[in-house]
Amino acid sequence: MLELYQFEFSHYCEKVRLILDYKGLPYRKIEVVPGIGQLDVYRLSGQRQVPVLKDGNEVIADSTAIAEYLDRKYPDRPIIPSDPRQKGLCLMIEQWADESIGLNARKCLIGALSNNPSLRQAFLPATTPEVVKTFLGVVPNQLFGFLELGAGLTPNALKTATEAMKRDLTALCFILMEQPYLVTDHPTLADFAVAGLSMYLKFPAGNYLDIPAALKGQGVSGIADVGVFEPFFSWRDRLYAEFRSTLATPPTPSGSDRPTSINIE
Repeated sequence: MLELYQFEFSHYCEKVRLILDYKGLPYRKIEVVPGIGQLDVYRLSGQRQVPVLKDGNEVIADSTAIAEYLDRKYPDRPIIPSDPRQKGLCLMIEQWADESIGLNARKCLIGALSNNPSLRQAFLPATTPEVVKTFLGVVPNQLFGFLELGAGLTPNALKTATEAMKRDLTALCFILMEQPYLVTDHPTLADFAVAGLSMYLKFPAGNYLDIPAALKGQGVSGIADVGVFEPFFSWRDRLYAEFRSTLATPPTPSGSDRPTSINIE
């Protein structure tokens, strides 16, 4: 069986999970422990980032490389068009999504966590003591500015990322007004990249991710709750409903804080 070394909260891992589900490929998720677990990932793949896919003796790092490998090795339900123009457009959108949506969505989420007590609380596992939840709800937002500073986010950088994200979503809404998918009449790598990498803007509401239940359907204020972007999120919801597999069992109360140990052959 395919093995996906991942972080459940990673939107680049979500991009790969969408592709695996679309292709109907069974796989086992191996949750990497930040820090020490990444050393094991380095031993396996020669680098420390997830996602990493292991298929027998094959080890592939990077979400784009994994997508391309899956389309070559498992050609049923292709995600990269064969038509030259469509292929070029698909690959261009996927690269844009990685570099624009992927990076700016992360910045927007960090800013939202710094400024939104209820969102901070939603990230906590259900088993978190009430005193901790209350503390996060009443502590002034200014004290959480370290989230932004630790990510190298100045107020101007956060404003730039937010404005860029809104422009990206506006463009996507226009593209999807009169067509079901971004490139062809069926989903491609472009669609799964855009859908997966937008996870930080608004977490899917369904039972797709092993995350705290309170976080599902929540997102970045000023983006996730703005009507002008609803066509995009409705499109993404449909993509999830049609192609993303739901969890076999309801998520545990502790969300994704049950790391699986990594066995290196």
